[in-house]
Amino acid sequence: MTRVTRDLGDTMQKEAVPALSADVIFASLRFPNYKIGANDQIMEAKDDPKVLSMKEVVARETAQLLEHQKRMSVRDLASKFEKGLAAAAKLSEEAKLREAATLEKHVLLKKLRDALESLKGRVAGRNMDDVEEAIAMVESLAVQLTQREGELIQEKTEVKKLTNFLKQASADAKKLVDEERAFARSEIDSARAAVQRVEEALQEHERISQASGKQDLEQLMKEVQEARRIKMLHQPSKVMDMEHELRALRAQLAEKSRHYLRLQKELARMKKGEDNVSHLYELEGTETLGSYLQIQPCSDNAPELSKCSIQWYRVSPEGAKKELISGATKPVYAPEPLDVGRTLQVDIISEGMQITLSSTGPIDPAAGLGTYVEALVRKHDTEFNVVVTQMNGSHHPSESIHALHIGKMRMKLCKGKTTIAKEYYSSSMQLCGVRGGGNAAAQALFWQPKHGLSFVLAFESERERNAAIMLSRRFAFDCNIILAGPDSRAPLDT
Repeated sequence: MTRVTRDLGDTMQKEAVPALSADVIFASLRFPNYKIGANDQIMEAKDDPKVLSMKEVVARETAQLLEHQKRMSVRDLASKFEKGLAAAAKLSEEAKLREAATLEKHVLLKKLRDALESLKGRVAGRNMDDVEEAIAMVESLAVQLTQREGELIQEKTEVKKLTNFLKQASADAKKLVDEERAFARSEIDSARAAVQRVEEALQEHERISQASGKQDLEQLMKEVQEARRIKMLHQPSKVMDMEHELRALRAQLAEKSRHYLRLQKELARMKKGEDNVSHLYELEGTETLGSYLQIQPCSDNAPELSKCSIQWYRVSPEGAKKELISGATKPVYAPEPLDVGRTLQVDIISEGMQITLSSTGPIDPAAGLGTYVEALVRKHDTEFNVVVTQMNGSHHPSESIHALHIGKMRMKLCKGKTTIAKEYYSSSMQLCGVRGGGNAAAQALFWQPKHGLSFVLAFESERERNAAIMLSRRFAFDCNIILAGPDSRAPLDT
């Protein structure tokens, strides 16, 4: 037996193993790592478990796409599908490279086995055993390579299916994007058309308004010119004569009314059989809301009124109840709305002697005042121009114009933008006509918003004053508050 030394073996091995062709391409720069397992089985070393294969990466991406498909917009969905399609193409290319590498491995293993078989016939002893062991390892690698080829073919089939699915999904996404874009364009076009129609309608409305405004202005100018022409045609002298005649008739009517009242009083005294004492004084004035009554001496023997004690009362129409009017202790008294329908009576006491005077009948309401107040009730707030004559019982030097606001819930007194008093209707608020004060009493009222603050307000006319009293009492009554004068007392039985 020929003994082959290690050097001879190496030399023969170098001569026996043919050189590999230059056109063999390896998939990587290193040969795969193998190790001997149980029962002398050749096993391929496992890769790092943290590194995922391309198949697993694509599967995970596909699952994420399907999971987030409902939450993404159409544009984002199309972008994702395009990325997935690119990944599938890349995977397909890698599969081709793996297939080429597998084929190269088969060629390499076949050439290696042939080289080992040729070497087996030239060696003996221990070297032959090593060669046989190497041939067994090569055959085992060929079997594993065949199994790997089957797995690659299955992966290739799945990749093709995934590629076709992603292509279809990408096409559907593009179609959906095109539909959404067309729908959005149609909505934008319709919105633009609607805006254009609105603009045209506004321009038409503005044109019509300008035309109608010009027509109204021309019509108004024509009416003004016609009124001026008619006014020029009238004779001013006749108009002035008619005004003078009306004033004279009014003065005569007032004189006749006073004379009529005086005769009624004389007749009433004659019927009652009064003595000469009752003729010392008499009541003068129109017994109507908006006027005032005044005690006048009618005899030289009458005591001076400044030395007498005076008290006014209001008596019910039946004469059963007599109510003292607190604060009415002056020779002049102006009836207020509460006195309408009642008879006024005044007691004059001087040196133990008492003289009682009464109105000839109940106080009459002012003409048209009720209708005027009903019109004011419809308003939320009514403003009256007033002058503050007294404040907290003292004379107020300023005679500037103030504004008295009477609302449904409160009353307010202002001077310009400054608020003097503002209070809601309450039980502490008081309101009544001024009880005394001369000829101007019919145009003034007393108002106490709260304890410690009071005013005497003068209005522009008797009608305004009485309307303010009636309106404030109406609103206060709606708030379950009764507005009355100071120190109201219970009625006195006659």
